[in-house]
Amino acid sequence: MTQPLVPSIGWGVLHLFCKVGDATSRAGRARSDAQAVTQAVTQAVKGAEADGVQVVTVAMLGHKADLGFMALGADLWRLRRLQSDLQAAGLEVVGSYVSLTEVSEYAEGVPDEMKQTRLYPSLPPEGKTAFCFYPMSKRRGDGEGSNWFSLPFEERKTLMYGHGAAGRKFAGRIVQVITGSTGIDDWEWGVTLFGVHPDDLKECVYTMRFDEGSARYAEFGPFLTGIVAPVETVLAQVAPDE
Repeated sequence: MTQPLVPSIGWGVLHLFCKVGDATSRAGRARSDAQAVTQAVTQAVKGAEADGVQVVTVAMLGHKADLGFMALGADLWRLRRLQSDLQAAGLEVVGSYVSLTEVSEYAEGVPDEMKQTRLYPSLPPEGKTAFCFYPMSKRRGDGEGSNWFSLPFEERKTLMYGHGAAGRKFAGRIVQVITGSTGIDDWEWGVTLFGVHPDDLKECVYTMRFDEGSARYAEFGPFLTGIVAPVETVLAQVAPDE
C-alpha cells in the first residue's frame, strides 16, 4: 500500500485528454470490444468517485482529443490510479495537465467561504455544459518592459484586481476554475471555464484579453473545448458500440 500524497492545503487536479483510437480502428472494432471499453471507463470513473474524487467528463470537439476528464482529489496516488485505470480500459492519453487548487496571493482578503470554494470546488457547475481548458503563464521577457515578475507586488495586485473585475462581468454565465501549476507542469496556471453557452466562453476570453494584466503580461497555451455530460453520455458519443 502506498502512503497518500496530499497537498498541505487544497486538492490535486488532473486533466486528461484521451482518444479511443483512430477512425480505422473504431470502424473495425467489434461491438463487444466497444462495450468493454465503455464498461471499463465507466467503472474507472465510478470507482474514483466512490473514493471521493470528483470527475468531470467531457466530450471533446476537434481533433485534439475524443474525451476529457478533470479529476480533483486530495491524494495524488488516487489520481494516478484513475489515469492507470483509464489507460488499462483502452484509452490513449494524448494530453494532460497537473495542477493544484489554490487561493491566489492577491486574494488573501476575500471571505473565508470564497477561499474554501476555490480550494475545494464542487464541479461541474449546474447548467454550464460548455467547457474549455487552457494553460497560461505570465511573461518573463524584457520586451516592452513586460516582465510580470519584476513588478512590485502592489502593482501586480492592482492589475489582478482589474482582471478580476473584468471576469466578474460574466457572473452567472461562466464559472472559472484557476489552478496553480508553477513547478508542477509546463505552464504556471491551468484555467478551466464552464459556460452556459459556447459563445459565453468566446466572449469571456476575448473580453479579458483587453485587460492590461492579460494584454501586456499573459501568454496562453492551446485551448481544448468540449461538452460536459455524464460519463455514459460522453462514451455513447465518442465510443459508440454500434
